[in-house]
Amino acid sequence: MVSRIVTLVLLSLLAITHAQLWWGAGSMDRVAELRGQINELRASNDAARKENERLASEVNDLREGKETIQEKARYELGMVKPNEIYVHIMRP
Repeated sequence: MVSRIVTLVLLSLLAITHAQLWWGAGSMDRVAELRGQINELRASNDAARKENERLASEVNDLREGKETIQEKARYELGMVKPNEIYVHIMRP
């Protein structure tokens, strides 16, 4: 009789443990979902980190030399130096 009660208690605990594993807060589906979110956030962080590095490099170039400032003024603002002729060639 005692062994049946022990067996039933152990089977109950096993059933509860499996229920938590499959349907509880820390279920397998939830863990897989969270891993997917982590991977998406890592990819987003990597892209942001690369953009930050590019911007930091650009800021450093703008602080260091006039060539970068002139290049930006020419390509982004269409500015030219005095006595300089601007020619724009369109490629097909």
